[in-house]
Amino acid sequence: MERAFVDILACPDCANRPSLDLKVDEETGTDIIAGRLSCPECRRIFPIVRGIPRFVADAENYCDNFAYEWTRWGRVQIDHLAGHRLSERRFLADTRLPETWFKEKLMLDAGCGAGRFAAVAAALGARVVAVDISGAVDAARDNVPASVYFAQASLLRLPFRPETFDAIYCFGVIQHTPDPTATMSLLPRYLKAGGRLAYNFYEIDWRTWFQPVKYLLRRFTPKLSLTALHRLVWALTVMFFPLSWALSHIRFVRFVNIMLPICASHNRNLSIRQQFTWTLLDTFDWYSPRYEIRQSHTAVADILRRAGLTEVASEPGLAWGVMPPRRR
Repeated sequence: MERAFVDILACPDCANRPSLDLKVDEETGTDIIAGRLSCPECRRIFPIVRGIPRFVADAENYCDNFAYEWTRWGRVQIDHLAGHRLSERRFLADTRLPETWFKEKLMLDAGCGAGRFAAVAAALGARVVAVDISGAVDAARDNVPASVYFAQASLLRLPFRPETFDAIYCFGVIQHTPDPTATMSLLPRYLKAGGRLAYNFYEIDWRTWFQPVKYLLRRFTPKLSLTALHRLVWALTVMFFPLSWALSHIRFVRFVNIMLPICASHNRNLSIRQQFTWTLLDTFDWYSPRYEIRQSHTAVADILRRAGLTEVASEPGLAWGVMPPRRR
């Protein structure tokens, strides 16, 4: 963590968002490795551990599964580490922004996981702040450029000043929070006037009716130990991946894959080994989260409008908006 990062940090617990005081215990060059941040008003102390400021209390962290997941399979979806551009294509499609837009923009990656999209945004020239509630931030720090800033924090309790960011994106996270409506309503307050926001999320749609095995298993799998769940997911993937791969080559039968108890990934830009590993990762991602709360994209659009955004648009699984100038 560099000292310049402190300039945009604020106490997440105080209503008037005071600046935080920095005390450094260990520093390498311009990188602060250990220390603490403290609020001059409420006296809360937030440690800096392994170069990342930590704003998460143990009671808040319901996402140990993601720390496990991204530590074990953290490089699978990182373009420059895995030899593909799938994350870049997904990022540009889901943000609906041209490649030339990102240069020098300050962006918040709300729920960064292993840093899949933070790496893309940084490569496109953005200044990225990546946040995750889980220990996945440690894996992400190893996967992305040193120019990306990290914080371990809850999206419902972010340590930033309002109106800080030129853009916020929250991909693959909303459905796994305990209160998706609150999460989607709070994030826009951190946008500058003219700032862009993009969400993706699990849509309420017909596919859930064709996944009875998944949802039967999900009654039990979030309660399993991570080691036991890993064994179960490995067994399911080994058992069903060959069938899934074969079905993916039959044009009119591909939809049968939806009914299998694995989250199959068969992108032709990946080797078979990569497809297997990606399927293993996504299947673990199916069964491990405590929460899976799906949304209607029309309802999400209404949430963004109530949060004050304009130019709101949505389609299944996606929503966008722009923050207009605020009235003072």
